[in-house]
Amino acid sequence: MIAIIDYGVGNLFSLKSSFLKIGEIAEVTSNVEQIKNADRIILPGVGAFGDAAKKLRDSGLDKVVIESANSGKPLMGICLGMQLLFEKGYEYGEHDGLGLLSGKVVPIQDAITDDLKIPHIGWNRLDFTKGKDELFKYINDGDFVYFVHSYYAADCEDSVIATTEYSVDLTAAVRRGNVCGCQFHPEKSGDVGLAILKAFCEL
Repeated sequence: MIAIIDYGVGNLFSLKSSFLKIGEIAEVTSNVEQIKNADRIILPGVGAFGDAAKKLRDSGLDKVVIESANSGKPLMGICLGMQLLFEKGYEYGEHDGLGLLSGKVVPIQDAITDDLKIPHIGWNRLDFTKGKDELFKYINDGDFVYFVHSYYAADCEDSVIATTEYSVDLTAAVRRGNVCGCQFHPEKSGDVGLAILKAFCEL
């Protein structure tokens, strides 16, 4: 069973539907025991980094996520959920992340050219940075996925497995062992997104 963590942020039920489409059982849950007993964990998220980090900590689920990841259980963060995997987020101040990956989350505005819009919304191609990671075994370099974000993960070269070009290369996906993340939304990325979720279920 895949536990989709419910801590008050995220497009949870579309994620659950995506797993059903690939024949996997997923439950939206905030139950600690259910999360601990799950085979895999999804950490979703939309909104602001600081608010989401506080909700996760206030619920006590931050400890469950960290313990599960450190035990070797496959964990995927999606969009803001991926950003929370890092050490720090700089959205309306400085906020602590989960620290499962090295790096920080910073404004796109400071990196891109002035003619591009914020947030970065729409379909962009994935460019693999370390060959074909296991997470991408059913897709191809250059496939398109759907993004909605105003911040991106930086100083995290050791875990980046794909970037996307938005006048500069922005972090699109990360992985270090059993911990992985997608800045884009697999559940909104059609067959490519479903293929990535399928590969995650086989990690």
